[in-house]
Amino acid sequence: MEEFRRTYSRLCKESGAEPQETVLQQMHQLPQGRLDLATQSLTVDTCRALGKLLQKEALLTELILSDCMLSEEGAVLLLQGLCVNTIVRFLDLKGNNLRAAGAEALAKLLRQNKSIQSLTLEWNSLGTWEEAFAAFCGALAANGTLRQLDLRNNQISHKGAEELALALKSNTSLQQLDLRWNHIGLLGGRALVNCLPSNRTLWKLELAGNSIPGDILRAVEQAMDHNQDRQTAFRESQARAHVLSKEVRHLREEKSKQFLDLMETIDRQREEMVRSSKASAARVGQLQEALNERHSIINALKAKLQMAEAALALSEQKAQDLGELLATAEQEQRSLAQRQAKEHRLEQQVGREGWMGRWLGVGWAGGAWWQVSSGALSPSDPQEAAERESKLLRDLSAANEKNLLLQNQVDELERKVKSQQDQLFLTRQELTNTAAELKMRAVQAEERLELEKKRSRKSLEDAEHLRFKEVEHMTRHLEESERAMQERVQRLEAVRLSLEEELSRAKAAALSERSQAEEELIKAKNQVRLEEQQRLAHLEEKLRLLAQARDEAQSACLQQKQAVADAQARASQLDRQVEGLRRRLEELQQELSNKDQEKAAEVTRVRLELQEQNGRLQAELTAQEALKEKAAALERQLKVMASDHREALLDRESENASLREKLRLNQAEIARIRDEEAQRASFLQNAVLAYVQGSPLRTLSPQK
Repeated sequence: MEEFRRTYSRLCKESGAEPQETVLQQMHQLPQGRLDLATQSLTVDTCRALGKLLQKEALLTELILSDCMLSEEGAVLLLQGLCVNTIVRFLDLKGNNLRAAGAEALAKLLRQNKSIQSLTLEWNSLGTWEEAFAAFCGALAANGTLRQLDLRNNQISHKGAEELALALKSNTSLQQLDLRWNHIGLLGGRALVNCLPSNRTLWKLELAGNSIPGDILRAVEQAMDHNQDRQTAFRESQARAHVLSKEVRHLREEKSKQFLDLMETIDRQREEMVRSSKASAARVGQLQEALNERHSIINALKAKLQMAEAALALSEQKAQDLGELLATAEQEQRSLAQRQAKEHRLEQQVGREGWMGRWLGVGWAGGAWWQVSSGALSPSDPQEAAERESKLLRDLSAANEKNLLLQNQVDELERKVKSQQDQLFLTRQELTNTAAELKMRAVQAEERLELEKKRSRKSLEDAEHLRFKEVEHMTRHLEESERAMQERVQRLEAVRLSLEEELSRAKAAALSERSQAEEELIKAKNQVRLEEQQRLAHLEEKLRLLAQARDEAQSACLQQKQAVADAQARASQLDRQVEGLRRRLEELQQELSNKDQEKAAEVTRVRLELQEQNGRLQAELTAQEALKEKAAALERQLKVMASDHREALLDRESENASLREKLRLNQAEIARIRDEEAQRASFLQNAVLAYVQGSPLRTLSPQK
C-alpha cells in the first residue's frame, strides 16, 4: 500500500493538486487488497488521480466509496478508470447521488468491465432519470459477470421496473437483486413477475417497501424458490457430472497407466532381447576373434616352424660343409703325418744307406740335402729346405688349430641341431595340441553359437507370443471395463433420474403441505385479525360511550357546582377509582397487544418450525441421495432408503398433525383469552355503568 500512496501523491501533483490528507491516512491504514474511502469527501482531482491509478493497479479487489459526496465529473472519472480494470471484484457506491451522468457512466462500466461481481448503488436516486436508468438496464442485460446488485432507495418507478424486467430476461449471470424501498408498485411488480420465467439464474429478489400486492410477492417468492431449486439441482447435477467425469477420467488414467505399463513391459522385454542378442553377437564376435587369433597364432607357429626348418636345413648344410672341411683337414693332417713319417724314415735311412746316397749322388748331411754330382755330394739349396720346413710346420700348426676350431664348431652345431630338433619336436607337438584345442574350441564355439541362436530365437518367439497374449488380454480387459463403466454410468443415470423424480415428488408434496399450512395460517390470521378488529371496534364504541357519558357528567358537574364542596372527597375518590380503571384498561390493552404479539410470535414460530421441518426434509432427502450414490449394493439400499423415506414422511405427517393440533390448541387458547378479555371488558363496562348510574350527576367533577 505504500507504493499505492506514493503513486496517488505523484498523480495528484502531476495534475497540479495536493493529495487529500484524509485519503492518505485511509490508504495508510488499509489491509491488503481493500481500499475503504467511505464517508470521505473526494474532490474532482482526487477522483481523477484514483481513476488513473485504478487503470493500472493490480492489487485492489474491493473498493468502497460509500457516502463520498461524489460530483458528476468525479464519478465519471472514477468509473472510466474502472472500465479497464480487471482485478476489482466488489464496488460500493452507496449514497453518492450519482444522477444521470453517473448512471450513464455505470452503464458504460457494466458493458466494458469483466471483473466486478458485486455492485452496491443504494441511495443514489437512479430511478429519477428514466433515460439514463434505461441505458443502465440495457448494459445490465449485456453484462455477464455481475452476481449481486443492490438498488435500494433509488426511487425506481414502475417504468424503471419494466426496464429492469427487460434486462433480467437477457441477463444470464445476476443471482441477487435488492429493490427494497422504491416505488415499483403493482405494474412494476407484474412486469418483474412476467420476466422471471425467462431468467434461470436469479434466486434472490427483495421487493419489500414497494407497495406491491401480496399475491405478486408470493409469485415472486415461488419463482425464486423454483430458481433456487433449479440452481440446487443444477449444482447437484454438476457435482454428479463432475464425480462421474472424475471417475471416468480416473478409469481412463488407470487404463492408460495399465496400457503404458504393458507397453513399458513390452519395451523392456524388447530391450532385454536386443541386449541379449547384442550380448550373444558380442560373444560370438569375441569367440570369432579368439578363433581368428588362434588361427593367426597357428599361422605364426607354422611360419616359425618353417623358419626353424629352413634354419635347420641351413645348419645341416653348414654342418655338412664343416664336415667336408674337417675331412679335408684330417686328410691333410694324415698326409702331413705320412710325410713326416716318410721324412723320419728317410733320416733313418741316411745313416744306414750312405753309400746308396753316394751312388745316387744325393744325400743328407748337416740337416740339408746333398746332391752327388760327378762322384761327390753337394748341398741342394738348404735355405729353400728350411723355408719349406718352417712353412710346413706353420701349416701343420694352423691346420691343427683349424681342426680344433672346426671340431668345436661341429660340436656346437651338433648341440644346436639337437636343441633345434628338440625345439622343433616340441613346437610340432604344441602345434598339434593347439590345432586340436582350437578345433575343439571352434566346435564348442559353434555349438554355443547355435545354442545362443536357438535360445535367442526361442526367447524372441516367447516374448512375441507373451506380448501378443498380454495385448489381447489388456484389450479384452479394457473392453470389459469400458462396458462395465458404461453399464455403471447407465445404472447411475437411471438411479439419478429415479431419485430426481422421487425428490420432485417429495418437493411437490412438501410444497403442497407448505401451501396448505400457509393457507391455514393465513385463514387463522385473517380470522384472528377480523375478530381483533371487531373487538377493538366494540371497545372503541364503549370508550366513545364512556367519553360521552363523561362529557355529560362534566356538564352536569358544571350545573351542580354548588354541591362540589360536599361531594369533593367522594369525587376525588371516584376519580382515583376511574384512574385505576383507566390504568386497568390500558393494562388490558397492553396485555391484549402482548397477546397479539405472542400470537404473532407463535404463528411465526410455527411457520419457522414448518420451514425447519421442510429444511430437515430436504436435508434428509439430500442425505438419502448421497447415501444412494455411495453404496455399491444400490438396489437393496434404495429399497431400504425408500422404506426409511416413507417412515420419515409418516413421521413428518404425524409431526404435522401434532403441529396442527398445537395450532388448534393455540387457537383455542387465543379464543379463551379473547373470552376472558371480553368478560373483563364487560365487567369493566358494567362497573363503569354502575359507577355512572350509581353516582348522582352533581357529585361528578371534570378530570384534572
